[in-house]
Amino acid sequence: MNFSRSIQAVLVAASLFLLASCGGDRELSVSGYYAYDRDLPLMDSVRLLKDTSDFSLSSLTYRSVHGQKVTGLLSIPKTGEKPLPTVILLHGLGDRKTVDYIEAGNQFLLDAGYAVLRLDICNHGERFEYDYDFDLTGAYRYWTRDLVAQTVFDLRRAVDFIQTREELDPGRIGFFGISLGGIIGCIFSSADERVGVPVIVLAGGNLNLMFGKQALSGDTKDFLSIIDPINFVAGISPRPLLMINAEHDVVVPPVTSKLLFKAAGKPKKIIWHPSGHHDLPVDMAYAEGIGWLDKYL
Repeated sequence: MNFSRSIQAVLVAASLFLLASCGGDRELSVSGYYAYDRDLPLMDSVRLLKDTSDFSLSSLTYRSVHGQKVTGLLSIPKTGEKPLPTVILLHGLGDRKTVDYIEAGNQFLLDAGYAVLRLDICNHGERFEYDYDFDLTGAYRYWTRDLVAQTVFDLRRAVDFIQTREELDPGRIGFFGISLGGIIGCIFSSADERVGVPVIVLAGGNLNLMFGKQALSGDTKDFLSIIDPINFVAGISPRPLLMINAEHDVVVPPVTSKLLFKAAGKPKKIIWHPSGHHDLPVDMAYAEGIGWLDKYL
């Protein structure tokens, strides 16, 4: 996820200002943006792909807000008392629900006794349609913003889907999102109280920092208001939030993760790894996330 354009030039000066003045307390007109009609038909379709002694794997589609068709995979372990706790697992920018680190997470979560719902972010994976640049500062900035917002709606509809499945427990829903998936998931977890335990990995807030000299302008903040996690993260509390981040991340700079964590309510915890964005130890991150889910979900 390349959010680093122009960001380094303003981080040092802006971070001190933001720590003092730009938390989650800014009064927003966007608090109800992600409301939707829950009675809209899901028009869901589930097709069994694999049935083993350990788990079943099904492909699925359902209809989201704005007529979007969402694609996903549902893995259900054969062990454990039903209905099962379910974790929604979301990938990063440019990837898909079957990328290697998501496949690994699916297996870790299955082994821990969780059903796993993996989705494609809007315009990713099976949903890919347009080869535009994902860039909030470029020519397709509104398209980029809408892609993020659409996926929040898609995730909310995923919860609606989970609630229709008798083998899945609607009262025990967790979320695990990585990079762009973590950024989107932070907004989603705030907007939807049915998500009991979110785990947010390699994500940050104050996305306005990528705008250089315009970072602190009202126009910039208004443009980003509906997709900046800093405006939503406080709404996760009192549900428990775990953040996992990299000390040497140049894609999502650590100061943005610190700002996001500062704005979050309690209970919360942040774990730092001595790595970069692309070499975070995935097995350790999943073990930490599963430990958090086991404790609270």
